[in-house]
Amino acid sequence: MTSFLRRLASLVVLISAILLCLSRPEAQAQPPTQAQTRQQLLQDLDSGQLRDAVLLGQQAVSRWPRDAQFRHYLGVAYFKNGDLKQAQEQLTRAGELNPRDSAIHLDLALVLLSEPDYAGAADELEAAIKLNPPIALWHTLLGRAYLNSNRSLQAIGEFKTALKLDPAIKLGHYHLGFAYFSLGRNDEAISEYKEELRRSGESPAAVCALGHSLLASGKYDAAITYLQRGTELDSRNPDVWYDLGKAQALAGQSAKAEPSLRKAAELNPKDPSPHYQLARVLEKLGKTEETLRERERFAELKKAQPAAAGMATGRDQ
Repeated sequence: MTSFLRRLASLVVLISAILLCLSRPEAQAQPPTQAQTRQQLLQDLDSGQLRDAVLLGQQAVSRWPRDAQFRHYLGVAYFKNGDLKQAQEQLTRAGELNPRDSAIHLDLALVLLSEPDYAGAADELEAAIKLNPPIALWHTLLGRAYLNSNRSLQAIGEFKTALKLDPAIKLGHYHLGFAYFSLGRNDEAISEYKEELRRSGESPAAVCALGHSLLASGKYDAAITYLQRGTELDSRNPDVWYDLGKAQALAGQSAKAEPSLRKAAELNPKDPSPHYQLARVLEKLGKTEETLRERERFAELKKAQPAAAGMATGRDQ
């Protein structure tokens, strides 16, 4: 009997232990730790699970509101998801919580460049570079922010610094050439564009920019060579077709200019400039009725065109 009772007692202990184990899952289902949440959020961002990243980031910021890294990652998730306003808000707060993190300043600058807020982006890039100066790409981005906020001389300095840090940086000489061109320093621009082509091969941007600078310098035959190549490399670019047509017209090739300018007008129907040039070409070709139509179309589009500001103030027609 005693043996039976001992076995019964053991069985009761075993059943109690099993019941205790079965009752534990809910108690064991603790919220993830800060480190676990951070790791999962990074995995969601890296794998492109942006909706999950946003939701997890929102939860993390709610639980740990003074964690700069969570706000940084949530800002990046918003940015990748196309929500610039929320991205800026989170990255600004992250920067306030940890002003010594250069990556936060960089990502906020990328958001501001996308808005675009070039002056604000320049401020953030300056802060990032002050904390971590020897990164060529950051100097290039700062140069672009300066250039788009009409600070061309400062832009030239940044592009030169970028090339000094990394002589092989992609489009480094192209950006420097563009800055020179914005100041009317065409010969220096042409030299930089040619150097970009020598180093990097046929970049469509560099080929088209070189053709544009040659056109502006009155070197029409050379411009036509590069602009024709530009239309092959970037056939959907209305600006290169416009430049080609204008160069052909100025070189006395009216018959060739006509289809180039028509293509420019087709690709950008709201731009009045191709119609202006096309009217001049058609007049030389003796096509009177078409000349009048193009002049009327130019006047209509010009009237409807909003006033431009900044560097891109429109063409001289």
